[in-house]
Amino acid sequence: MVNLDFERPIIELETKISELRTFAREKALDLQNEIARLEKRLQELTADIYQNLTPWQKVLVARHPGRPNVLAYIRHLFTDFLELRGDRLYGDDPALIGGLARFNGRPVTVLGNLKGKDTRENLERNFGMAHPEGYRKARRLMLQAGKFKRPVITLIDTPGAYCGVGAEERGQAVAIARSIQTMLGLRTPVVAVITGEGGSGGALALGAGDRLLIQEHAVFSVISPEAYATILWNDPARCPEAAQSMKITAADLAELGIVDEVIPEPPGGAHRDPALAARYVKEALARHLDELAGLPEEELLRRRLAKFRKIDNAYLRELNTN
Repeated sequence: MVNLDFERPIIELETKISELRTFAREKALDLQNEIARLEKRLQELTADIYQNLTPWQKVLVARHPGRPNVLAYIRHLFTDFLELRGDRLYGDDPALIGGLARFNGRPVTVLGNLKGKDTRENLERNFGMAHPEGYRKARRLMLQAGKFKRPVITLIDTPGAYCGVGAEERGQAVAIARSIQTMLGLRTPVVAVITGEGGSGGALALGAGDRLLIQEHAVFSVISPEAYATILWNDPARCPEAAQSMKITAADLAELGIVDEVIPEPPGGAHRDPALAARYVKEALARHLDELAGLPEEELLRRRLAKFRKIDNAYLRELNTN
């Protein structure tokens, strides 16, 4: 597993505990008290480090290659997943996966950005950056979900939509806009979860739901800190400063009223215990879906549109203030 610089004290203590266990086993010694003392210290150290992460460190955790991707969450959250491919116009996009599944026995449509777990997979999945056909596929499956009254669950983890020449030629902006438009008008519950990096229009295309949830160490932004620093200061090295000013962490977004709930992560982040991280996500999803399932369609639509109008009005007030 890749280790981040600020995790070094945690890794060193974990290594010491592992070596002590091995030594005790090989020498037939009883070192349980010493091991228990170090394990308690490890828990305290991990909690202290992760409770005091800077916004830039949060970005690094959100991008951690060991963080569970959408396929991992699908395995933990759903049963009977059936992937559906293609946009019925150009082709299939492996950077955005979607299909049918059951969530606690309830039929749902699942959509998510798919990053790879290594270089080969990332190249195959285009690092989770979807082309227009990916968003057209998402829209197709959303409309299908609306037709059959299936709730839609989206799992967001992308640096952003792909901005290459081919993507622009095939209508990237229009594909994203229509995906957002479709989500806003669906007559069925829609819950979006930011599980890692929620970047730019690529995240917005899957984020216009009745509820927008975010994991504790995930981020959500209109642009990456590196691009922000480059555009504003012509210095990408100032990305930690950019991350601080952008207000992109889960806590910032909750305070601003953009996200509806911050889902806790295991100590040390989701990459240290994917199964427990998925359990927390599942509990939050179940609660929000149950709340939305009882609403009449017109009330569902009214609340959804009011939610985003409120965010828009807050943004305009902030612009006028500054």
